[in-house]
Amino acid sequence: MSLTSRFKNRLIAKVITRYPSLAQRFISAYEPWESGEAVPWAPPQKPLSECKLALVTTSGVHHTAQEPFDMQDSDGDPTFRTIDGATITNGYKITHDYYDHSDAEKDLNIIFPLDRIMELQQEGVIGQLADTHYSFMGHIDGRHIATLIGQAAKQVVEKLRQDQVDVVLLTPA
Repeated sequence: MSLTSRFKNRLIAKVITRYPSLAQRFISAYEPWESGEAVPWAPPQKPLSECKLALVTTSGVHHTAQEPFDMQDSDGDPTFRTIDGATITNGYKITHDYYDHSDAEKDLNIIFPLDRIMELQQEGVIGQLADTHYSFMGHIDGRHIATLIGQAAKQVVEKLRQDQVDVVLLTPA
């Protein structure tokens, strides 16, 4: 993807954010990908106050030292980044051209509400907060959908199981 295309995507994201009627027209024209399968509902097996929770986001946030998401590929980047909850606020970057993240760059909690979840843990609403969380880039299309579903998502699910996470909060951007 050229620099011109990236600039165009960023400009569209900013304009749509500021003019909701344009956003509605854009959303109406978009046709989401559907698997055709039922959503696998998994009710919690214990009270939330006893659950271990992890965050998963499609905001494109990552630690500054990590490789940025690939914004050159018009079909997106189906990979993920691990997020260390203890250090993410010390230095993060948002690599995603398909939404206006200027406010999220000022307050990470807009897209990755780690501080709010910590407050819920202190209040006893949730039992424990996982140390490791996960970030994806939300714009995945075409040939990368199969990679996202068949590889990256399965890897994250396995890591969440290994970490004995009971509940995941998905925060889209």
